[in-house]
Amino acid sequence: MSSAHTEVQVRPGVEADLDALTALYNHYVRETPITFDTAVFTAEERRPWLLSHPEDGPYRLMVATDRDSQQILGYVTSSPYRPKPAYATSVETSVYVAPDAGRRGIGTLLYDALFKALAEEDVHRAYAGIAQPNEASEQLHARFGFRHVGTYREVGRKFGRYWDVAWYEKDL
Repeated sequence: MSSAHTEVQVRPGVEADLDALTALYNHYVRETPITFDTAVFTAEERRPWLLSHPEDGPYRLMVATDRDSQQILGYVTSSPYRPKPAYATSVETSVYVAPDAGRRGIGTLLYDALFKALAEEDVHRAYAGIAQPNEASEQLHARFGFRHVGTYREVGRKFGRYWDVAWYEKDL
C-alpha cells in the first residue's frame, strides 16, 4: 500500500513482535469492548498465543508494518474455531489495527494477505465475531464476502454493561 505518509508491508508475525503485539492488544482490552478480555496481558502471558500461529498451516498471524520504521500498524489471525476435531476446517479470524492507523486500509491489506495464504490450506469456512456496534469492522468483513449469520444478544459483560456479538461467515 502506498500513501503520502508511509509504505506498508505485511509479513508473518514473529517472536520479536511479541511486545508490540501485546501492547496493541492491551489497548483494546483497556479501552474498548472489541475484545472481551478484561485484564491486560504481559508479553510472556501472550507468548503461547503467538506461538500457536506458525508461519504456515491454517492458523496464521500476519502483521502490517511501516516499511521504514517497522512499527506494527496492525495484525490479523486465523485461529481454531473450536477445539473438537470436526471443526478443523473452520477458522475464526480477528483483525486489530493500531489506534493511530485506522481508516488507512490496514485491515484490508491484512485480510487480503491472510485469505491468499489460507487459499493453500484445507480450510472450508472462516468465522468472525464482531462486538456491537462496530460499523468499520462490519464493512471490512462485507468487503471480503463475509455474511451475517446471527447475533448473540448480551453475550459478554464489560465496562459494566452487556454487549451483543454479531457472527459472520465466509466460504473459503
